[in-house]
Order: sequence, then structure tokens, then C-alpha cells
Amino acid sequence: MFRTKTVEQSIRDTEEPEHALRKSLSAWDLTVFGVGVIIGTGIFVLTGKVAKENAGPATALAFVAAGIVCALAALCYAEFASTVPVAGSAYTFAYASIGELPAWIIGWDLVLEFALGTAVVAVGWSGYVRSLMDNVDWHLPAALQGPDAPGGTFDVLAFLLVLVLTVVLVLGMKLSARITAVVVAIKVTVVMIVIVAGLFFIVGDNYKPFIPPAVTPEGGGSSWDSPLVQTIFGYEPTNFGVMGIFTAASVVFFAFIGFDVVATAAEETKLPQRDMPRGILGSLLICTVLYVAVALVVTGMQHYSELSVSAPLADAFKAAGHPFYAGVISFGAAVGLTTVCLILLLGQTRVFFAMSRDGLLPRFFSITHPRFKTPYRPTILLGVVIAIVAGFTSINELATLVNIGTLFAFVVVAVGVMVLRRTRPDLPRAFRTPWVPVLPILSIAASFWLMLNLPGETWFRFAVWMAIGVVVYFLYGRGHSRLGREGQDARY
Repeated sequence: MFRTKTVEQSIRDTEEPEHALRKSLSAWDLTVFGVGVIIGTGIFVLTGKVAKENAGPATALAFVAAGIVCALAALCYAEFASTVPVAGSAYTFAYASIGELPAWIIGWDLVLEFALGTAVVAVGWSGYVRSLMDNVDWHLPAALQGPDAPGGTFDVLAFLLVLVLTVVLVLGMKLSARITAVVVAIKVTVVMIVIVAGLFFIVGDNYKPFIPPAVTPEGGGSSWDSPLVQTIFGYEPTNFGVMGIFTAASVVFFAFIGFDVVATAAEETKLPQRDMPRGILGSLLICTVLYVAVALVVTGMQHYSELSVSAPLADAFKAAGHPFYAGVISFGAAVGLTTVCLILLLGQTRVFFAMSRDGLLPRFFSITHPRFKTPYRPTILLGVVIAIVAGFTSINELATLVNIGTLFAFVVVAVGVMVLRRTRPDLPRAFRTPWVPVLPILSIAASFWLMLNLPGETWFRFAVWMAIGVVVYFLYGRGHSRLGREGQDARY
């Protein structure tokens, strides 16, 4: 269960003709790719939710807290991605350092993260498209606007988006660096419009109080207790106050999901030893600065209690009497979120590809289309499942479940860095995480702290998913593992 796949063996697998991926990405491509994935639902959707429910204007501080946690994890990812430049991200890193069962667990976790991440993005995209439709007085029937809308049941727009993108992926559409750069330029332009134009509509009184006073939980307890502790002891989670900021950070953390997706492209990077750290850290820094600026502007334009949940940026400009800006933002958000959704789906296929290549998932998933040369079987299966989930599930429920899965991946990667430093000190490392083991331990502590600030229901759902994964491993993965079948010294 704890047999490891050597780094050399992992790299040899990438040289097999039937599994080889083209190396075409540079540091600039990775940074653009990272910014393109990171700037998405988190900034366009979740800003309004956490400001209204958890932190008020102090949402900017929540972005700072989440950014610090991600920076600690990013330094660990950078070492692994440059040392083990193989598709699969945290799954591959865990397999090379901790062992097969932990690798399986994190791979199973990534399946959940990317699947629900795609669903959240699709739901966010749907909200902005509906906002655009409102500008021209087009309205969907209430029942087809999704669970987050009054009277909504099924989000038909989110459902259709995932199905269309699934077809695109099956047909083999490739996002070139130039197209990706254009899409990122649109998204960054929209963000800059929010920042610059919104500065003229800020009302100082909207920042008072900057940190709204904590609401004492019903049924007892302290306002300093984390949501997990509050749920266990049967009283309502804290809103606002200092703990509200940490609760908000555990939710807006979803906004930073993306740099770990960059790590899945390690196998397709020209000079991964040099370019992966630059792409991961550069994209994270750029997005953190933009997020903080947007949060300050939006909560200054409109009082946090009045922000909308589905399309806060666009609706804030509508409330200020400037529907033109609202239309521009909705268009940019819709275009940008489409790309995020597509890339998350692509990331998930990379994880499936790596796991099936190792035999932990059926070889059925590693068979490519005879004409399009794409992993069409898992793409179709996952696309249909995710489309259904996006259609019927509330964005509030999806976002927190994605967050706990990502934070768990951060913990595993940080542990892996320390283990691999001890077991394979001879490995050439183009980038070395500083202050090991202090920094990885800080990363583990920070990630676990944000996990504690997620609701108890989220922990329960996550535990159920992990338990199912362990059962699947013992029923299938352990017996079909290529490493297990051919031995530690297998050459394949």
C-alpha cells in the first residue's frame, strides 16, 4: 500500500510513444495559463457571497489570508513540479514520495476537486449569462434558473455549457498559447475595469464597519469557535467578526484554485525545472493583488448587505446606475468562466490519464479515440455526470466541498516534500522549497486551519467520498496496480 514509484520510473513512462505528450509550454505560457484558470468564479461570484454572509468589507483581508496559505503550498508544488515533471499533479507527487495508497487517495480527491470545480464554474457562468440576458430583457423560466435563483430547480445553462465543452474536448480542440493569452487579456481587462471604474463610485460609509461585529452563535458557544466546532456542538456558525474573516478565507480560497492545475501541465512544459516554479508563483502573485483590489472596490461601491450572490460585480454597477459597465463585466466573466470550465475539465482528464496509466483505474480510461486521439471515454462519462451536478446543485454547497479537497491536496504535497527530501536527497532539484521542514509544516498548519473553518457538513461529505475511494482502491486499484503486478523494479 505504501510502495512508491520512483521519479526515474515516472519519467520513463512519459517517454512511451502511446503516452507521450507534446512539450510546448514556456514560463510565459504557464503564467498566462495560471492566471486564466485562477481568475474565475472566485472573483466574479464568491466575492459577493462571503462579503454578504461572512466578512463584509474585510473580504479583502480574507483574500490576503487565503493567498498566504496558497503561497506556502505553491512553494511546495514548485519543487515537486520541477523535480517530477509528470502529468497528474499531487497524485504523481504522492506516488513518488509517500506511497500508492496515499497517491490513490489524493487522486480520488483531485477527481472530486476538478469535477465539482467545473460544476461551480458552470453555475457561476450561468449567473453572468442570465445577467446579460436581463440587460436585453430576456428571461428564462424561473424553474430553469438553478437552485440559487428564487423558485429555481434546474440550471439549464450550466448543464448545457458542460455538455458543449465535453463535446469540444472529445473532438480534440487545443487551446493554443495565443488563444489563451487573448482570453486572459479579456478577463484581466474586465478586472481592471472593475477596479478603475469602480473607484469613482466608492462611498466611504460602505466600509463602516470594516470588520462587522461577530454574530453570537445560536445555542451557545463562543463567536471564536470555528464552523466545524460549532456544527459538532449543535449551534449556528459564526458570521462576521475576526472568525468571519477566516470563514470567508476558507470559502474564497476557491478563487485561488488554479495554480495546482498548472502543475498538471508539467509533462507538457519545455523546461519544467525552470519554468514550472515561475508559472506557479507568478500567476498566484498577480491574482492575489487583483483579488484584493476588486474586493475593496466592490464593497466600497455597494454595502456588503446589499451585494448579490450570483453576479456581485455586475449587479454592483447596476445598483450604481451604470448598466453599461455591468454588461461589459458580464460579457468578460462569461467568456473567462467558459475557459476556466474547459481547463478544469482538461485537468481532470490528465489525472485520470495518469491514474489509468498506473493501472489504479481501469485501462478503459487510457484508451484514446482512434481519430481524435483524445481520452473520449472518461471525458464523456465525467462530462455528463458534472453537467447533471451543475444543473441541480447550489453553488454554496459545491464551493466548500471543492475547497476542502484542495486543502487536503496541499497537506499531502507538503508532507511529500519533506519525505522526498529525506528519502531521495540525491535528486537534482532545480527549485528547492525554502526552510524545509519549517515552511511545509506551516503550509500543513495553515491548510488545516482553513479546513477547520469549513462547515461540519462539508467534512462529512468529504469523509464519505474518501471512504468510497478507499473501498474502490482495495476492491480494484490494489490488485490492478502495474507497480504491484510487476514488482518494485518493474520496467515498463
